[in-house]
Amino acid sequence: MSLSEAEREAIESVIQSDRVVLFMKGTRTQPQCGFSATTIGILDAILSDYTTVNVLEHPEVREGIKTYSNWPTIPQLYIENEFMGGCDVVKQMFNTGALHEALGVEAPDRTPPTISLSDAAARTIRNATEGNSGMSVHLSIDARWQHNFNLGPAEGHEVKASDNGVEILMDVATAQKAKGLSIDMTETLQGSGFSIDNPNAPPPVTQLSVRDLKDALDEGEEVHLYDVRPPLEREKASITGGRPMDEDGMTEIDALPRDAMLVFYCHTGQRSQGAAENYRLQGFGNVHNLAGGISAWSAEIDESVPRY
Repeated sequence: MSLSEAEREAIESVIQSDRVVLFMKGTRTQPQCGFSATTIGILDAILSDYTTVNVLEHPEVREGIKTYSNWPTIPQLYIENEFMGGCDVVKQMFNTGALHEALGVEAPDRTPPTISLSDAAARTIRNATEGNSGMSVHLSIDARWQHNFNLGPAEGHEVKASDNGVEILMDVATAQKAKGLSIDMTETLQGSGFSIDNPNAPPPVTQLSVRDLKDALDEGEEVHLYDVRPPLEREKASITGGRPMDEDGMTEIDALPRDAMLVFYCHTGQRSQGAAENYRLQGFGNVHNLAGGISAWSAEIDESVPRY
């Protein structure tokens, strides 16, 4: 694909619009692919403000930026009008401190986190490395706070944490999430596996009953109530005080303190669970899903709200 002069100028205009510009799939609050989510997580750990371009909304940009950068994948990061690379490059730059240098911010904290391994967990890890010369145990904690172990060669930039005679390698972002991590073993129907207690992980989404929501509203608590249903459903029925989960709603949530009480609802509580999980993983620590949704609200609290 070749770019016309107009297309090239349009892309350059976007790149020059801010010091840091990320072309990605989805938005900063709702990335639509794992690579975009990873890159967003890295940038959010360093910067409070930067520009993102959702290529899913602009197909011509999605293809055009690949030609412009001569890079086949999305996301793509530009700093000071200079192309840095995609997700893997950004991860490597973050772990080595090169990204911090490019952004003019303080180098990352490479202090090894204090971790705790039970005898059973340490034994399992030792058994996994026996006979695998040159291989190390790596731990990564992703944006969804999932803990993943794998065997692989050391790349040289990892942070090393150790306990009970076992060494575990982590990238910088994982090391910052792993402070106080406890690792044990547990038995499940699928067999034995690691049992991990991470004190840094955001608290789980609370299933809030409609009666508890009514009490909170009646008592004047500061409840931020959001309706994740599409407009046609909202026209059928709504809860007084609920705000639509549209672009304005998402912008409003982004500006709230991380301890604000967020309550999400839909028809029966299924779709709103996903929205609640999304904001929990963004660091909000007081997130609730309305159990039973507006259907339960109509049945138990306010019969005047139409059921459908």
